[in-house]
Amino acid sequence: MTLEDLALIFTHGIGSCGAAHLIDYFGSAEALFAASRTDIVEGAGLRAELVDNLFDGRNMELARREVEYCRRNNIYAIAATDAEYPASLREVADRPHVIFVQGNIDALHAQSLAIVGTREASPAGQHACNMLVESLAKLVDNLAIVSGLAYGIDAAAHRAALNNDVPTIAVVATTLPEVSPAAHRNLAEEILRRGGALVSELHSATRHNGSMFLARNRIIAALSHGTLVVESPATGGSLKTAEIADSYGRVVMAVPGRITDPVSFGTNNLIRSGRARLVLTAADIIDDLGWQMTSGGDVATEENKTVELTATERSVYAAFDSESTLDWPSLMEATGLTMGELSMVVMDLEIKGLIRTLPGKRYERV
Repeated sequence: MTLEDLALIFTHGIGSCGAAHLIDYFGSAEALFAASRTDIVEGAGLRAELVDNLFDGRNMELARREVEYCRRNNIYAIAATDAEYPASLREVADRPHVIFVQGNIDALHAQSLAIVGTREASPAGQHACNMLVESLAKLVDNLAIVSGLAYGIDAAAHRAALNNDVPTIAVVATTLPEVSPAAHRNLAEEILRRGGALVSELHSATRHNGSMFLARNRIIAALSHGTLVVESPATGGSLKTAEIADSYGRVVMAVPGRITDPVSFGTNNLIRSGRARLVLTAADIIDDLGWQMTSGGDVATEENKTVELTATERSVYAAFDSESTLDWPSLMEATGLTMGELSMVVMDLEIKGLIRTLPGKRYERV
């Protein structure tokens, strides 16, 4: 990382693609700033007014301030020409020239899977994250889970990784060390404590606006060998991430859902249209990405293990037969539990994928 790298991202009018083009042409930010105006205009094809912006002395001053800001906040500034920059991210034409990272830089070089989805995640979607990450953790070496720290599936993916001692990378649309939503500050801190990383392309002078979340999605897609969508309505940011991943030549996968569930419309359409590969197990992900399993790994053992239940969970589950649906009064009568006790057990059984919610507050065995 050099001051010239930072000065480049502070140059007005030169975005990610422009910066990538200039670095590809000159080889480094230092060589760019050492070049003549003629070479930059005629050789690299940069408009004259942008060359004037490039050599505005204020850019270097802002770069010096950024170095100090990063030092105070324990942030690594990594340029695309640095060895620490993720190789998968360097491959894309609209890569950010500089990324800002807190935490474990090594996590950026792992075998990465992006898991994204709706902010209105159902218990079944959360269970899918838990199940797939738990199995992948036992079957894949040097694994990392990438997501966006948002509510719903993003948070479920990060927590599933933490629960299984897998490093997880949160790509945020804020200036570090701040994160969004603020309610996930504790989750972000846990990610850092457990060997993961926070990543942003935004420097400290960024004026924040809503478009940054869409730009953030391209980094999630580019950092990862493949993108898995777990629950999405017919439109949404996770579908855009899948579209970007596909444009990068990355593998796109999706977990199917019931055709009556709005949070599954998007994932089911991805699969039906052939834009995503159907995923039911961790073995599907490993096969789709061409990953090697851990020595001695057994897919069958991991995918088909018995779910352990408490005595109370067993009693509630036993109230269902294979074809019945039950409402709250029926469940309370059958189990003798209070509403508060029953709600906790029902939630646990949903997360474990053993029962599911139906319209009208009824439940059925999966």
